[in-house]
Amino acid sequence: MNAEIISVGSELLLGQIVNTNAAYLSKELAGLGIDVYYQTTVGDNDKRLRAVTEKALERADVLIFTGGLGPTKDDLTKETVAAILGKSLIYDEPSLAKIADFFKKRNKPMSENNKKQALIIEDSKVLVNRYGMAPGMVIESGEKCIVLLPGPPKEMIPMFDDELRPHFSNEGDSSTVIESRVLRFLGIGESQLETEILDLIEQQTNPTIAPLAGDGEVTLRLTVKHQKADLRQQLLDDVEGQIQKRVESYFYGYGDASIVEQTFLQLQEKKCTIATAESFTGGLFAKELSSNPGAGDVLLGGIVAYATSAKKELLNISEHIIENEGVVSHQCAKEMALQAKRKCNSDIAISFTGVAGPTSQEGKRIGEVYIAIAGIANEPVSYQLDLSGTRNEIANKAVKYGCFYLLNELKRWSKTE
Repeated sequence: MNAEIISVGSELLLGQIVNTNAAYLSKELAGLGIDVYYQTTVGDNDKRLRAVTEKALERADVLIFTGGLGPTKDDLTKETVAAILGKSLIYDEPSLAKIADFFKKRNKPMSENNKKQALIIEDSKVLVNRYGMAPGMVIESGEKCIVLLPGPPKEMIPMFDDELRPHFSNEGDSSTVIESRVLRFLGIGESQLETEILDLIEQQTNPTIAPLAGDGEVTLRLTVKHQKADLRQQLLDDVEGQIQKRVESYFYGYGDASIVEQTFLQLQEKKCTIATAESFTGGLFAKELSSNPGAGDVLLGGIVAYATSAKKELLNISEHIIENEGVVSHQCAKEMALQAKRKCNSDIAISFTGVAGPTSQEGKRIGEVYIAIAGIANEPVSYQLDLSGTRNEIANKAVKYGCFYLLNELKRWSKTE
């Protein structure tokens, strides 16, 4: 089956509300073996809603509406769908009783328009709303399945989980179970990544490969369809193996966990403590790392030495390095990491120094960044980056690259008891 999600509400088009329902439904439907080919958003207008619905009936097996089931005149979804199908609206007595009881318990009069929420399309299967007033419904019309769900996520999500998921599971075909695996990469752009695996993308059948760029990272979503779980895993392993042979050096992890979370988990797993010395990032790396539960077992401390004078006083950076190499340099970054490790008595340390703008420094251009790691190899290692963007973007990118370099270095690290 293929589906179209139709989100109803002028507030969505005006940007007053973010449409999280469509994202949730697409993800959950994929797990049920239902492909979502279209997502449509339409305002509270009968003519436009009718046009969208008629088009969706031409191209989709399953239509899922969210929104437009409320008590006001601009809530038009069930009225419009009923008219297209040539069906009447009738009251669902249990829902009507629930609404009446709601107002009675609060000692408030129930206005006539509230009864509108209890209307359902005749011959529909009612989906109980345990967190709101308006019930949902499923209508089978020929070979089409039409679903109406409430708009508020706190009502829509439990209705889908408790009522609609079992309906689709009973009706569905187990041979179309869909499973995805997300690979995460840093240090390679979306276009370069696509170029490296272009032949695999062009030849894709099952699994499929979908690149997605965002916030300095690139992800690949591998999606497979098969009725047997072990064969789904084998198919995913095979295509991932081909990808990793080409771009493994940029790979850092799987799934939804951020690169900071991945770094923290590796530090925790290896029982490795860390200290930080930060200049232009202003403590951002330490802040991100400390946001993970249990950070006290990993992060011993951090030093923010923004000004040159602070680097001298807090990190004992020598005049020789400052005068001959500069504070934005490999040598300064290495010494910052060494001093942070010594002062905090940590297993390892990481440092950040660079130019975030708005002006250059020491003749170094905006975006020139140095990151150093001490305590894993015999001598500190340092990396130079040329980053672009605003001050905040450069700082955030630097933190991610710091995590990336740490993850690679930690592969070689083992604690001496």
